[in-house]
Amino acid sequence: MPEAGRDSDPQADRRKLYRYEYTQVHMGVQARVVLYAPDRAAAERGALAAFDRIAALDAVMSDYRRDSELTRLGERSGSGPVAVSPDLFHVLQQAERLAQRSGGAFDITAGPLVQRWRAARDTGTLPSPDALAAARARSGHALLHLDPKDSTATLKQRNMRLDLGGLAKGYAADEALKTLRGHGLPRAMIEFGGDIVLGEAPPRKRDGDSGAGAEPPGWRITEPLSGRTFHLANAALSTSGDTAQFFVIDGTRYSHVLDPRSGRPLASRIAVTVVAPEGILSDGLATMLSVLGPEEGKRLAARAWPQAQVFFATAAPENDEPD
Repeated sequence: MPEAGRDSDPQADRRKLYRYEYTQVHMGVQARVVLYAPDRAAAERGALAAFDRIAALDAVMSDYRRDSELTRLGERSGSGPVAVSPDLFHVLQQAERLAQRSGGAFDITAGPLVQRWRAARDTGTLPSPDALAAARARSGHALLHLDPKDSTATLKQRNMRLDLGGLAKGYAADEALKTLRGHGLPRAMIEFGGDIVLGEAPPRKRDGDSGAGAEPPGWRITEPLSGRTFHLANAALSTSGDTAQFFVIDGTRYSHVLDPRSGRPLASRIAVTVVAPEGILSDGLATMLSVLGPEEGKRLAARAWPQAQVFFATAAPENDEPD
């Protein structure tokens, strides 16, 4: 069951919709659901269904779980086409589009490289050149082929490993909101790591809220890295950068974001916030644009994804210690 929800003042909302909030841990981070419902029973049914949907997607797309569909797909790399579920195929298609348009700056086949750098973070020792070369030989988005007709995925090289860390949470948040809509709860927010997916705007509490000086309608979201405030509804916001997730080896600070083209994590200080219609797009773009950087990233986003808003923040490299 979800954790206990918190009600707002029932007298504050003339439409008799009350605010409830629930949290659970999924995909290694806390997922938060905020929703407006006519009563606690309806809120708990919707929240439980949303978390169940997230858990089901974790079983499909986790690269940590040995029994996930993604892991099983990797185990069959080099053996020809493999039929995959609709959820996984949809996410793989989005990954392929991002990889092709970015020239490989976004690449889910970089799983072997991600593994090497996770080990480096845990041990405090840089990967050897030979180890990185071996990992790069099993990476590259051209090694993934998708067949929409049969819903199959082919990993052309043996011992490949996919990493959906730049898409999975955004898609899971999309699906959680879709689940809440199916329960008649469209006024909801899903916050999942650095990804936020927003449904219809919360109800206004008082008649005077729509007068002069009132905040614009929508969910009020303050992006933590820059302090920028957004008022959004039926949209998604994702932030990627090394402000909170980084590690230091031999005095050099490395981001958790990997540049698949070089096989190395970013060493520059950068944060990207993306507002887009869906979480799967905002999540993927935020990761991809972190790699491309402000100049190239803004040009590509404006050309290929005009429906997205992109905000960059950069800083000079520092040799500081992680929190």
